[in-house]
Amino acid sequence: MSDVIVIGAGVVGAACAYYAAAAGLDVTVLDRGPVAGGTTGAGEGNVLVSDKEPGPELDLALLSNRLWRELAEHGGFEYEPKGGALVVAETGEVQRQLVELAGKQGVEHTVVPDTELHGYEPHLADGLAGGVFYPQDAQVQPMLAAARLLRHGADSFGHGALRLRTGVTVTGFVRSGERVTGVRTDHGDILADAVVNAAGTWGGQVAALAGVELPILPRRGFILVTEPLREPLIRHKVYTAAYVTNVASDSADLETSAVVEGTPAGSVLIGASRERVGFDRTTSIPVLRRLAAQATALFPVLRNRRVIRSYCGFRPYCPDHLPVIGPDPRAPGLLHACGHEGAGIGLAPATGHLLAQLLSGERTALDLAPFSPGRFA
Repeated sequence: MSDVIVIGAGVVGAACAYYAAAAGLDVTVLDRGPVAGGTTGAGEGNVLVSDKEPGPELDLALLSNRLWRELAEHGGFEYEPKGGALVVAETGEVQRQLVELAGKQGVEHTVVPDTELHGYEPHLADGLAGGVFYPQDAQVQPMLAAARLLRHGADSFGHGALRLRTGVTVTGFVRSGERVTGVRTDHGDILADAVVNAAGTWGGQVAALAGVELPILPRRGFILVTEPLREPLIRHKVYTAAYVTNVASDSADLETSAVVEGTPAGSVLIGASRERVGFDRTTSIPVLRRLAAQATALFPVLRNRRVIRSYCGFRPYCPDHLPVIGPDPRAPGLLHACGHEGAGIGLAPATGHLLAQLLSGERTALDLAPFSPGRFA
């Protein structure tokens, strides 16, 4: 019997397990697939504050940003500050809106006039109206980060403090009266004092097994990957203001915006698209063409570079654009850590840290009320 069962071995589940083990709890992590086999394995690794509106999610992002930097001190995974991210505007009006948002966010930033853009990114297209630079933004290699958190949690916090079991499918919940006291799996029942639903895009399906509803839906996105470049052409994460708008959109239709960044391996990652089409993984050539066109409009130097592959993933979309973090009042003993949409990698450490505080009976560093599963009751 464990103190805590974590369902899901993506980066959010890994962070929950890591911080719970660090708090002295005995943790078992279950996943029907491999580590980072879902949304985490299809992410760019964004650690962003720049795309967050002022409010609870930005507070969560700032806490997580600090925790990622602390975790990076242990090493073992690719953490790349890149000096920050550059958000660019195509018109003067959009630039005004970017500057206004940055002022409201209250985070560290620099307003970049059009005449200084090439000082940040020499290969940017001409004719842009300006931008805002966010030095706190960074990037991690998400699959490696999830694996290292699980390994470090298993190795560093005492024998048996963290166990990982992959290839185990949760099929239901064990209860004692109304309280959740474990999970039913295709490998038998596993008992625990508490269960954390960190199943990402499938978090709603896991919640339904406990008889509660979480309105989490898949929001598909594609990424293009170029051949490794001989010399770095792109210094920071660079995206257009439309990305911020798309993140906050409720539309189920296709939305795309230019997001371009290099990697330590030399390849360039190109996104981003969003559409709600269920769990359809069919590659959409028109979407890939649109992403390529937007990227080369932003960085004409990429026009003669080859794309070697593309991939897609499903963001866990929540209608109010806030993750679900905390105990479910409808099912005592069940906690949720899902619904982060495209921000799960960036918000993972804060999510895990807060849940570990909650499970340990400590006062949480942030108020979890805005993220409460009870808002859907």
